[in-house]
Amino acid sequence: MRGLVITALVAAAPVAAAADVVVIDPGARFPEGPVVVGGVLHYVEYAGDRLMRWDGSGPPAELWRREGCGPSGTLPFAGGFLVACYDAGALVQVAASGATGVVVTADAAGAPLVGPNDLAADGAGGAWMTTSGPWASEPIAGRVYHLGPGLVPVLAADDLHYANGIVAAGAVLYVAESEAARIVAFDIAPDFTLANRRLFVRVGEVDPESGPWAYPDGLRLGPDGNLWAGSYNRGRILAIAPDGSLARAIDVPGATAPNLAFGPGGELYVVTVDETAGPSYAGRVLRVE
Repeated sequence: MRGLVITALVAAAPVAAAADVVVIDPGARFPEGPVVVGGVLHYVEYAGDRLMRWDGSGPPAELWRREGCGPSGTLPFAGGFLVACYDAGALVQVAASGATGVVVTADAAGAPLVGPNDLAADGAGGAWMTTSGPWASEPIAGRVYHLGPGLVPVLAADDLHYANGIVAAGAVLYVAESEAARIVAFDIAPDFTLANRRLFVRVGEVDPESGPWAYPDGLRLGPDGNLWAGSYNRGRILAIAPDGSLARAIDVPGATAPNLAFGPGGELYVVTVDETAGPSYAGRVLRVE
């Protein structure tokens, strides 16, 4: 199923051009965390409590479901997936078959996971995970955890203003502080501890079109070497160069564009949430041609 083709604006500073957008899933319920594994797109539905897959030959299909999970991110892991269950305060291991495996609800110190949000590979068989804290501006309770193959969350950073998207680029870890409208960076030590926390960009400054209330969400490292960021305050995806300058912006048809993923050919998958007030959180999954 190819889906509905519509037109979006691609703003490659300073020139804007038209790009085709294919609607893969027109009825997704708060889609998030897209990843591509072996050419197959996977994503979660926060309001649907499930993990979806799309192989390009038909409509998206449900792979896994857990009532009350409220999934907000997923990551390929050990031949299957990790799913961050925001509402349930849990990290769940899911087999490629869709079977539920290990469920983690506390960190190495015994503290509960509050708002597990997004995940990223660490390049060594483990993972990074953000926990945002409550879905509100206060308190400032966001954290970053590192997880080895045994899936024990070890605290690596705290005091983050709604820690959200996360991605590692070599020895640098980038984290979106959504409620602070910025992306911060850390140096990654060989033992996966973090140091030298610093501001990478204030989104509204690097891209004034995003506005003063810019809300960076998911992060991905693009095949072009740029850091790509989704947005929960408008339907806009940003590519930010390593020096912190704006390399490119893509406006997609949607009220928000919280997350994205790249396919093997460099194609861009974008999720949108168009009804942000709930309860269905209607959205779509798009492919930018």
